[in-house]
Amino acid sequence: MNIGEPTEILFPRPGVHGALGPVDTVPATLLVLAKSPIPGFAKTRLTPPFSPVDAAYLAACALLDTLDAVRESGIRHRVIAWTGDLDRAERSIELAAALREVTVIPQRGDTFGERLANAHADAAEFGCPVLQIGMDTPQADADLLTRSAHRLLDTGDTVLGPATDGGWWALGLTDPAPAQVLPEVPMSTHRTGELTAEALRRTGCRIHTLPELTDVDTYADALTVAALSQGRFSRAVTDLSTLKTPVPI
Repeated sequence: MNIGEPTEILFPRPGVHGALGPVDTVPATLLVLAKSPIPGFAKTRLTPPFSPVDAAYLAACALLDTLDAVRESGIRHRVIAWTGDLDRAERSIELAAALREVTVIPQRGDTFGERLANAHADAAEFGCPVLQIGMDTPQADADLLTRSAHRLLDTGDTVLGPATDGGWWALGLTDPAPAQVLPEVPMSTHRTGELTAEALRRTGCRIHTLPELTDVDTYADALTVAALSQGRFSRAVTDLSTLKTPVPI
């Protein structure tokens, strides 16, 4: 299954109800940008010490942990903006099952900034403020996501979650228009978070800060995040690290 053509909702999410009615109580949209964890396509900075297959396996574990947190968050709309061939992914069967619990839309755009901006615009079609995250912070559990969504709703403006490497792990907007500045922001630098905040402020946004997290880019990051989480990712890092001789960081 290649998920990449624009305008199509690939997996529409079914309604979810509990004994007392709808269980999705937070009136927001949780958006996750994700790419298929294919060897050589995902988490390439983890090689070495991990092989491309192992790195993709870790990416799949991180994504599955993230999807668990998304599903358990109680946020009303859960949207995954996806790119890549799911059939070639590590843990593809488990991912396909998890993705059927959310709404999956294709990513649109050539650059990462364009894909971010377009995903915010698409997710805003649900009519709620949008909290966007990635698939590199498996330690972000349902409680943190719910509290972050509440902060977005309470401020009525913009929330930004800084990352320890100078980037950011979460962006929440009540209006998708400011996201149109994202293609102009240099991505994957030690100043991406700072430059993103500056660009958003120029559009009139007031930035409210979320907790700082480490996202998984390098082997050192993987060890740090694994120590902070208890899911598939943490177990996989522990298991795979016992088989590897780490290169100098």
